[in-house]
Amino acid sequence: MSPPPDLAPRIAGVRAFTEGLCATLDPEDMVVQSMPDASPAKWHLAHTTWFFEAFLLGPRVPGFRPRHPLFHHLFNSYYVGAGSRHPRSERGMLTRPTVREVLEWRHAVDDAIQSFLATDRGRDPDARAVAELGLNHEQQHQELILTDLLHLLSRNPLEIAYRPSPVPEASAVPPLRWVEHPASRVRLGHDGAGFAFDNEGPAHDALLVPFALASRPVTSGEFAGFIEDGGYERPELWTWEGFQAARDGGWRGPLYWERRDGTWTRFTLHGRIPVDPGAPVSHVSHHEADAYARWAGARLPTAADWEAAAVATPGGPGQFVEDGWLAPAHTGTSAPMLGGVWTWTSSAYAPYPGYRPPPGVLGEYNGKFMVNQLVLRGGSCLSPRSHLRATYRNFWHARDRFQMTGIRLARDG
Repeated sequence: MSPPPDLAPRIAGVRAFTEGLCATLDPEDMVVQSMPDASPAKWHLAHTTWFFEAFLLGPRVPGFRPRHPLFHHLFNSYYVGAGSRHPRSERGMLTRPTVREVLEWRHAVDDAIQSFLATDRGRDPDARAVAELGLNHEQQHQELILTDLLHLLSRNPLEIAYRPSPVPEASAVPPLRWVEHPASRVRLGHDGAGFAFDNEGPAHDALLVPFALASRPVTSGEFAGFIEDGGYERPELWTWEGFQAARDGGWRGPLYWERRDGTWTRFTLHGRIPVDPGAPVSHVSHHEADAYARWAGARLPTAADWEAAAVATPGGPGQFVEDGWLAPAHTGTSAPMLGGVWTWTSSAYAPYPGYRPPPGVLGEYNGKFMVNQLVLRGGSCLSPRSHLRATYRNFWHARDRFQMTGIRLARDG
């Protein structure tokens, strides 16, 4: 395997890609917050810039002066040790700084990053580790920009497309196979070679009972069968909390689905399009995924099941944000484990044996969220290709549906 490109051009490329995601947006698109769990695109552009300023440049560049003393307050997300924070639910009220001012700030910080990385201080391993973390942090926010923008556009009756594109022809449903995995002792977690987030380690051994994993995600057509069979009205398929969430939320299908003239449609970043029965279903909560699995006579995989299968499965073509089609699509019979839709697992988001958060403020990045959330695996069509790996652990609450979350079934062997 060839070594990764040098850090400086990779950071420049990732930062440019983020701005490219916003290039066709007007300022009005970039300042509105559609719900407390989402953030305006302008805030994402500013927060990722603040991250480099607060954690890379500020502590290491002699005489470094932040762009504005209040930006630290406005664009800190949840790092309590870094100081005060603007309320998350009020990010849409920040009409100033303007989009133009945020972009000017980004470009100044970009120049400062490149200059710093060329110095002796910038070659220090600790500094480069923080810069690498900032790069991967920015890639996470690329997916969040599109995720939050989709929710925002869905709230507008005009149903405007972020990126108008020809709708692919509906795909045939690929046959589902069960891939058997015997009982085994496996090594899980990141082994320390290359970048990984702290929550991917330490690597550790785990014992797996025999299981089988579906060769592909659940399709939209299959999920429509669950709906037509009264799946949302059958309490025996649901946990108590899930059934109440579905009732309270008025769920009758995945988020963004709507019946029009007797046909299921879905709102996407390409506008409203017919539901492709052969494409993976997405925007379902853990509650819905679990109920569907029970209806199908199966279960959700554990995070260990998924990772062991991903390591053993040859990489397929996948579907990632660079491909341009920003809704799940059928990618053939190779059934890639990475890309397309995030896979809900049945595993609680908890520390691995021996885990310790890194020292300092950056120890707040992942560790403090290890409670009351579920692990997701695999990435989605909104994820950058270079950002994912088999050990990657995402996490969301069981009720969340606004991410590109889907289902891959498992069953006991």
